[in-house]
Amino acid sequence: MVLKYSFKTAITGLRTHMSRSLLTILGIVIGIAAIILVVSLGQGAQNLILSQVQSIGSKTIAIVPGRQPKGPTDIAAMLTNSLKEKDVTALLNKNNAPHLAKLMPVIFGSTAAVYGSNTYRPTIFGVTDYFAEIYGLYPDEGRIFDEEDIKSYASVVVIGSKIKDELFGNDEALNQKIKLNGRNFTVIGILPKKGQSSFVNFDEATIVPYTTAQQYIFGIKYYNRLVVEADSEANVAQTVEDIKTTLRNSHNITDPSKDDFFIETQESAMQMVSTIMNILTLFLAAIAAISLVVGGVGIMNIMLVSVTERTKEIGLRKAVGATERDILSQFLLEATILTATGGIVGIALGAGFSFLVAFMLSKFYALAWIFVFPVQAALLGLGVAAAVGLVFGIYPAWRASRLSPTEALRYE
Repeated sequence: MVLKYSFKTAITGLRTHMSRSLLTILGIVIGIAAIILVVSLGQGAQNLILSQVQSIGSKTIAIVPGRQPKGPTDIAAMLTNSLKEKDVTALLNKNNAPHLAKLMPVIFGSTAAVYGSNTYRPTIFGVTDYFAEIYGLYPDEGRIFDEEDIKSYASVVVIGSKIKDELFGNDEALNQKIKLNGRNFTVIGILPKKGQSSFVNFDEATIVPYTTAQQYIFGIKYYNRLVVEADSEANVAQTVEDIKTTLRNSHNITDPSKDDFFIETQESAMQMVSTIMNILTLFLAAIAAISLVVGGVGIMNIMLVSVTERTKEIGLRKAVGATERDILSQFLLEATILTATGGIVGIALGAGFSFLVAFMLSKFYALAWIFVFPVQAALLGLGVAAAVGLVFGIYPAWRASRLSPTEALRYE
């Protein structure tokens, strides 16, 4: 009964000074909303990336040149030309990798694409027709290049939907010629609009045979990636070991720590993405949580001002029989109610902003971004907000409870 009365008194006190109450909870609202926004977008980004990684297929293995980066300073170690034709030949030897079913060299870069007076700078991928199977992406119009095109270094190209719009507009693009690095390429296929997929926006990409990309566009003798498919999921681990052994023999490497390549499976890629995104989300959420502390300090400051302004009220209540415990409970409840209310409003605003961002990313950027409401973060934020109110309300409440009724009634 006493708690119920204290609660009613606290509500009455807060409603009497509504403007001050609203300003007091602003820091809590901003802090909780920021945490919900960061965690929600972090989980949404993680789900998007993981779904794109999974879409490539669990049997797919990527061989990347250079040393596997352990940190930002190791990125330069990836920019090597260690993967060459002799490695492809060695890997395709069934004696070396018996469970290797498919292998696709990958070359990528950028150069201007020109048609008439129109110019656009797309990403260029030199691959085999296997890329269409990996990404489930086949031309809406025309065809994909075949093995004969690859062997003959054919000057053919498959273009993304945005390339078609930028270079040709409403004109017919199929069988027209565009210039890449000063060489004419015949457009043999146009990809459907797909947007971002597995870190690649195929709408802004041009796809050519990897042999043609090597010889006529980039003029290189090495590969930027090798993509391999095992014959079954059960043989992925064995295929990875076979690849390592084969490439070490090809590169005359006896010490595994000196490897000038590293291997990524879909499982390892998903683990890495999850780890990175979780750490990044926690880091950003921790930064956002600082505003909760700032809000708590603000609440303590406002409550101290409130104690001073309401000195007569406190003296009057004590004069009619209120105990120190009653006064302490009232002011603690006021601080807790403020922060809990701020927490609820912050959760609603954070969820609303997160939904809006997810909608805009999926609507305007063609991303398969799904809104995620972080239930655990919301519950934790609400609990932290109430705890902040309790912790930062203790001193003002204690100070109010210690006021002498006689001195309080005399206060001007």
